[in-house]
Amino acid sequence: MAMLPLVLHWFFIEWYSGKKSSSALFQHITALFECTMAAIITLLVSDPVGVLYIHSCRVLMLSDWYTMLYNPSPDYVTTVHCTHEAVYPLYTIVFIYYAFCLVLMMLLRPLLVKKIACGLGKSDRFKSIYAALYFFPILTVLQAVGGGLLYYAFPYIILVLSLVTLAVYMSASEIENCYDLLVRKKRLIVLFSHWLLHAYGIISISRVDKLEQDLPLLALVPTPALFYLFTAKFTEPSRILSEGANGH
Repeated sequence: MAMLPLVLHWFFIEWYSGKKSSSALFQHITALFECTMAAIITLLVSDPVGVLYIHSCRVLMLSDWYTMLYNPSPDYVTTVHCTHEAVYPLYTIVFIYYAFCLVLMMLLRPLLVKKIACGLGKSDRFKSIYAALYFFPILTVLQAVGGGLLYYAFPYIILVLSLVTLAVYMSASEIENCYDLLVRKKRLIVLFSHWLLHAYGIISISRVDKLEQDLPLLALVPTPALFYLFTAKFTEPSRILSEGANGH
């Protein structure tokens, strides 16, 4: 949940930056700075205050995330709202982090975009910021409702989504070989970002007591991109249409 704002920032910056805009890289760096600073500040204000670690209650089961559903009802008449966060602070710390992300974005990004986004029209310069004003409330609701489910399923979600988004990006950018990938530095940044997500998902699934068996799976990180490059020429739409017209 902490990585999602950064990934979405990068996605919408890339989406709205335009092919000829030189501001995308600076916006990517600024988004990384915002999220990193928000994470550090969140840790510093959490218990114990002033240090970069937290005291957390251990998660034992899914119901630990939804203690509000287990408020006692003496004599089945009146519900006593006395439950607390059993997984403190894993549930509420995300909301604090999102608040700091939003504040830092509103303080830093508009000034940066106004100064360097010269390649975009006035109406397009702030679209990546407007997008954040939409996805932050969505992420907040997602954490509030599905925090417990995400806690157990996030490694698999990360792997699936990173694979899908990488395929969509390479297809939309018309990348069909290694030259198309290397011709623009921005494409390499996107590729390496997805590789980091692949690696993070694999490490998250790995068993702590058997790391020596699971970590070699990191060698599979480049496999999806290589598979796409090797097979893209066989699924190119114009080739399929031309072969169909010729009766092959």
